[in-house]
Amino acid sequence: MKALFLAVALTVTSSVAFSQSFLKKVEGVAASKNISASSLPSLSNIGSVKDAIMGKLTPTLGLTAAQKPSVSTQVTDYLKSKAEIMPLANTDKTAYASKSGSLISGLGGKLKTILTTAQYAKFLGLKPKAPSAGNVLSSLFF
Repeated sequence: MKALFLAVALTVTSSVAFSQSFLKKVEGVAASKNISASSLPSLSNIGSVKDAIMGKLTPTLGLTAAQKPSVSTQVTDYLKSKAEIMPLANTDKTAYASKSGSLISGLGGKLKTILTTAQYAKFLGLKPKAPSAGNVLSSLFF
């Protein structure tokens, strides 16, 4: 019984350490990559962006019927908050990187409570190498 508990504790600890490390890297990348609003997908129609994101996340992560509404709500809330700070991407890159990093961390924390450990790890692996207006998932990571 102790061995099982220890194995679960080690798995959770390593997962938390990995995700926090990843989120720190995302924050740093946003600050160092000279990101502008034009390099990111447009958030002018949050509903359609959310639908496109969910269209990629649902099959890739194998979201269940119970998970879909919760993930969709978190993505929508994140996109609304992100749309509010987008002007900073062109005017104050440091403030944008800081606020964007906080939003990304918040989204990650909320998704971690909805997704399984395997799904969350897979989600983190979906991060594009660089922001791209052609990759809707850039909206979640940059």
